[in-house]
Amino acid sequence: MSDILVLGGGYTGMMAAIRAARLTRKTGGRVTLVNAAPAFTERLRLHQTAAGQELGDHPLAELLAGSGVRLELGRVTAVDPVRGQVRLDARDGGERVLGYDKLVYALGTVTDTSVPGVDEHAYTYDDHDSAVRLSRRLDDLTRGTVVVAGGGLTGVESAAELAETRPHLRVVLVTRGRPGSMMGVSARAYLDAALERLGVEVRSGADVTKVLPDGVELDGGELIHSDATLWTTGTKGLPVATESGLTVDAQGRIVVDSALRSVSHPDVYAVGDAAAITQKFGVMHGTCQGGIPAGLHVAGSLAATLRGKDPAAFRFGYVHQPVSLGRRDAVVQFTHQDDSPRRWYLTGRAAIRYKETLCASAMPTFKLLKRGLVPVWMFRLTDTL
Repeated sequence: MSDILVLGGGYTGMMAAIRAARLTRKTGGRVTLVNAAPAFTERLRLHQTAAGQELGDHPLAELLAGSGVRLELGRVTAVDPVRGQVRLDARDGGERVLGYDKLVYALGTVTDTSVPGVDEHAYTYDDHDSAVRLSRRLDDLTRGTVVVAGGGLTGVESAAELAETRPHLRVVLVTRGRPGSMMGVSARAYLDAALERLGVEVRSGADVTKVLPDGVELDGGELIHSDATLWTTGTKGLPVATESGLTVDAQGRIVVDSALRSVSHPDVYAVGDAAAITQKFGVMHGTCQGGIPAGLHVAGSLAATLRGKDPAAFRFGYVHQPVSLGRRDAVVQFTHQDDSPRRWYLTGRAAIRYKETLCASAMPTFKLLKRGLVPVWMFRLTDTL
């Protein structure tokens, strides 16, 4: 028997755990999934939660039923790759130590709060509860200003969602570059027009240097009043990865080889946002688009290893950059494998349907994986499944 421990029940960890249980069943694999919360968090929809929208409840125990995966609820506090142990604060109280033969680290990342005042005065999307806290704060405001810091896809989606669902509030998007700067010219122009239509005030070319209790300070010294500040400017790995002695990069992500094994401790695999995965175009950035195929691939790597075979190298290429612009608009930029923009893009209703299909795909995919099936569209992202 071989004990396989998967840390993190997000999109990537769930895919890895369910498929690993299926693929290693005949070779003695016993898979345990560790997660801090009892429910699956749809991270792709946290901007909707922040805007006050009620989303579905997805208990992990129900999603894992029939998969052969055992669920352990607790927050990981330490990983010991030498002893093959993980320490956690159990949800039902007390501390537990779990042993493993193979570990899949899929704990993701947290918001980089290195700018002064972010920890004390800003809201983040580190988990579902964080988005709920922002929503409750906005419920208390009959008027006022919300500052969204960061012009990446998360910041853009949040600013648009808040402006649409809470039109009585002033929404200011502060970004170092242009919003959606990774998109092509035409798709970015559509995004700009949508933000203007929704009434979002865009402050490009500005850095927030400090977050205050009632505002933000920009690099030129200007102060912008804020009744609530959402911070989406970047992420970093959890301290537990660095403290474990695993080799990590400058962002605290675990550095892995082509089979997604830690370069310093090969019994540890890392996937999703928590991993520094190098492809021919460079190091992948953290998205569900890349994390889900990596989770599926690592299950195959584990199965191959338990059969005494060498695991295949992971190969991946980006396909798209889908962005919701409230509930009634969206834009999807199609990309080359290195995530640079192609000429083609979708807008309006077609883009809404495209984005919603992606966001809603996790639950059906979990069911398919329990039956040993992999959705056809995933083969477009990786040729190693």
